[in-house]
Order: sequence, then C-alpha cells, then structure tokens
Amino acid sequence: MGIILTAENLAFRWDHTRDVFSQVTFTLHPGELFCILGPNGVGKSTLLKCLISLLDLHTGSVSLNGTDTRNMNRQILSQKMAFVPQGYGVAFSYTILEYVLMGRAPYISAFSSPTDNDVKIAIDAIREAGVYHLIDKLVTEISGGEHQLVMIARALAQQPDILLLDEPTSHLDFGNQMQVLSLIERLSDRGITIIMTSHFPDHAFIVSDKVGIMRGGVFSTIGPANSVITSTSLQETYNVDVAVEYHRTAGRNVCIPLRYCRNSPVKTGSVLDTLLGDCSDPAYQCANSLW
Repeated sequence: MGIILTAENLAFRWDHTRDVFSQVTFTLHPGELFCILGPNGVGKSTLLKCLISLLDLHTGSVSLNGTDTRNMNRQILSQKMAFVPQGYGVAFSYTILEYVLMGRAPYISAFSSPTDNDVKIAIDAIREAGVYHLIDKLVTEISGGEHQLVMIARALAQQPDILLLDEPTSHLDFGNQMQVLSLIERLSDRGITIIMTSHFPDHAFIVSDKVGIMRGGVFSTIGPANSVITSTSLQETYNVDVAVEYHRTAGRNVCIPLRYCRNSPVKTGSVLDTLLGDCSDPAYQCANSLW
C-alpha cells in the first residue's frame, strides 16, 4: 500500500520568537517526488530536519498513514524515513562498505552484528548509487562529490519508504548530477516517496511530480513544475531575470538566467533562439552569459 506523508500547518522557531517557516501544509503519496526550491536561508534544510523529527516543530504535525511521527519509536521511524544532509564530516577511516553498512542500524539490535543479508543490502545500495568502484576505499579519502553519492547509498541501505535529500546535487560535477537525478527518478518509479531541496529549477523540471517554492517563510505556491516554475516566480524568489522556455530537443522547459548587451534592442521571439543567435547583430538580445 505504501505510506502517505502528511505535513499539516508546520511552523518552526529557533529563538521561540520568530518563525523560520510557518503554515507549511502538503500531502505526498507513495512514489511522489516533491522538489522544494527557495533562496538560501529560507528554511528548506530546517524543514527537512523537522519532517524527520531531528528538530522539534513549534506548531503542526507530520504523520505517516495518520500516525504522528512524534508518537513513533525512533528505530521504526528510521526504517521508514531516511535523510541525506548536504554535507557530513567523518572522523574515522571507515571503508565505504562499512560506512554504508551503518544504514542498516535501524534493523540491528544494540548487541548484534550485521548479518550476511545486511551486507548484501549494503552492497546492493552501493551499486545502485554508482559507487561500487569505491567499495574498499576509505571514506576519508574520497572527494566531496563521491561522499555525497556514498551518503545516498547509506540512506538506501535503510530501505526507506520516504527519502529526504538536502540539495543532493550541490557538490557534484555535471555528469554526476545527471547520474543522481536518474537514480532519484528510478527510486521514485519504484515507489519511494522523495522530498528534495534544490537551487536548480531545471532539476525540478527533469524529475519532480510536485514543486514547492519557499519564500518569506511560507510556501508561496505548490503544484506541477510547469505551473509553479515561471519567469515571474523565479524573479520574485531569486531577484534575477530568468526566461523559462520550452526546449524541443530536451522535451521540457528550461530556465535561462538573462544578461543583456547594453544598447541592443530586443528582437521578439524565443529567448533560446536569441541565445543561439549572433550577439554582434544589433537586432538580437545578447544573453552572453548563463552564469
């Protein structure tokens, strides 16, 4: 049947006087992929930590199939939800296999050792995350991008129904970003509910079922990517001029940050056509940098 996650009227305060976010309400069904966009400091990471009960809400509740997560045993909750933070320091020289095997902790009692099945599940998670070639390396000797993929593998070893990813592509090169997005899409297709934060609206177009934009401590809008991610919403959120246009080859909308050549008149038509045009032609708008 899967798990339905319901967040109802969530609010969080660091100092007990000012809301970091408030009035956050949404429902996710099994296999849905929810991408949360918003500027730095708006509370996206804090929201994820509240969803998994790492931080205490000021008001509101998070429930799984109608059961408030605050009433759930921590071990049981960890079997149902897994969290991958943006970065995580490791002080000890575990091998990648040992590190990912820690994801099996919710299934192993305090005085027991991992079984052969636990090891198999960890190895399968390492393969699925695309880092099997690192399995014998030390976690202290891999790159930041590789570490991000290994943390995803550790979360997969928990075999969660719901996976929370805090900017999962932030430390990755372009190729690994696409690898992670492909993995996220496969996990969603398999029925795992995924909530991810991102600073890349294009990523939401690629993989998400539902998008929420956080601004001013609330969700300004929630809905399908093509409805939520517009030139206007991105300008209001990030204070930057952005064109959102359909790209025929990609088969989806794309986001284009705009910068213009001074004193160049704007030719009507597709901004993508403009970008492919000759910037020396005064009839063209010169968007000569995508940042």
